Amino acid sequence: MEEIILFVLTFLLAFLGYRLFIVFPIKQKKKKKKKYKDPFEVTYLVTKYKLNIEKVNYNRLLLVISTVSSFDIALIVTVIVLLKNFVLEIIGGFIFTMLTILVSYHIVFLFYKKKGMINNG
Repeated sequence: MEEIILFVLTFLLAFLGYRLFIVFPIKQKKKKKKKYKDPFEVTYLVTKYKLNIEKVNYNRLLLVISTVSSFDIALIVTVIVLLKNFVLEIIGGFIFTMLTILVSYHIVFLFYKKKGMINNG
């Protein structure tokens, strides 16, 4: 039960933090037609999976990325807390973090591929 509460609280905190410190400033700059830098996740999806940014609703993409990143963080924190060995926490946490991020953004790619928003070239 404690792990579920930890997961939910971590997810909410990460989601709010991501929206407040990353998404909100981008939306403000975009609204004022100022130059802004895409989050790393957007750049990753565009370069690795050839996401067509013109076809995508950018605000929805930011919401999807916020949700996925927050879920990843909450899952990683919960799993690391379950481990009781410090060395296992560090090594396992690093490996689990990399695998979680790669798998979750591959799932995002499959979602956008199914919607036809991936360049075929």
